Amino acid sequence: MDVPGRCHRVAAPWRKLSKEELENQYSPSRWVKRRGAEEALRTYSQIGDEATKRARATRSLLNVPYGDGEGEKLDIYFPDRVSEASPFCVFLHGGYWQSGSKDTSAFTVNPVTAEGVAVVVVGYDIAPKGTLDQMVDQVARSVVFIQKQYPHNRGIYLCGHSAGAHLAAMMLLASWTKHGVTPNLKGFFLVSGIYDLEPIVFTSQNIPLLMTLEDARRNSPQLILEAALVQPVDPACRVLVIVGQYDSPEFFRQSREFYQTLCRGGWNASFEELQDVDHFEIIWKLTQKDYVLTQMILRTILQEPG
Repeated sequence: MDVPGRCHRVAAPWRKLSKEELENQYSPSRWVKRRGAEEALRTYSQIGDEATKRARATRSLLNVPYGDGEGEKLDIYFPDRVSEASPFCVFLHGGYWQSGSKDTSAFTVNPVTAEGVAVVVVGYDIAPKGTLDQMVDQVARSVVFIQKQYPHNRGIYLCGHSAGAHLAAMMLLASWTKHGVTPNLKGFFLVSGIYDLEPIVFTSQNIPLLMTLEDARRNSPQLILEAALVQPVDPACRVLVIVGQYDSPEFFRQSREFYQTLCRGGWNASFEELQDVDHFEIIWKLTQKDYVLTQMILRTILQEPG
């Protein structure tokens, strides 16, 4: 989707940052509080590995193809009582569109399936193999696949972290007509995401991505919503924009501004700042049933009062 030129974007706060400060703001591991950057990344990977091994010991269908590409596979984890009418929580991993894998990202599986919700963890082709356009298309096709396989589902809820939150947010704007089915999307959990990709073009994160400014604008839900104020297909669909207390100020700004833009467009959106967590803790704690975000996700899916 093309975004018209907008003079007011020149004043975007990130444009006033030096190259070094911009790099710092978009390097989440530099903002961790309780451990060094390397230890934070190592712990994140270790917890993801362990959570996935535990999840795969439960009822699951692994490496289910949703397309013809080598990377177009997903894992489905079922609750003990399997039903085609279950709600589905679809998880999209982070990693700046260039790292991470569904094979190490089953953080939510055990606490969520224990409450009767099926969990799907989606794989997609990260850079340099995949482009942003391809990743967005892959995620859309994975959602369509779930809808077609389980047409009686009680709702599909997308949960994305960091780059995965961006990909989930792009599904708010997807044109489902070409896919021949409109997914039963009931909620979005956008965790520590990036919604305006323009600043990423000017950081080292763009080296494997090779994004042009045109690519970034075409794949920026913030800019698309600002330009078009796309109306929600289902006004009852909930969008939770979530950020950690120890995310960087730029990550916080992006989340806040995206939430505000959603509200102006008539979306059923809410904003949550989770206390005492950084960019990595905010997602690895989803392995814990009593964690505030786990409970938030379950209340939304099970439609319980907060």
